[in-house]
Amino acid sequence: MFAVIVVLMRRYLGQTKFNQLRGKLIALHAQIITRFCDRFNIDRTTRQHLIRLAHNNGKRLGLLNISEISNLS
Repeated sequence: MFAVIVVLMRRYLGQTKFNQLRGKLIALHAQIITRFCDRFNIDRTTRQHLIRLAHNNGKRLGLLNISEISNLS
């Protein structure tokens, strides 16, 4: 379901604007994870693990381009 929304948004916005928006949302998500970890005194290694987990979930849900997936694997 979520992947369908992503595909429709990419078509609506165009690839360039879609990538800009996606980059901003990814950065915002990483900031939210960092703030959460800071608030609850979670160590840096665990924070990095949470960000990596979010990234991998994005791959699984189809939020990353195929070229990015092959570059990051």
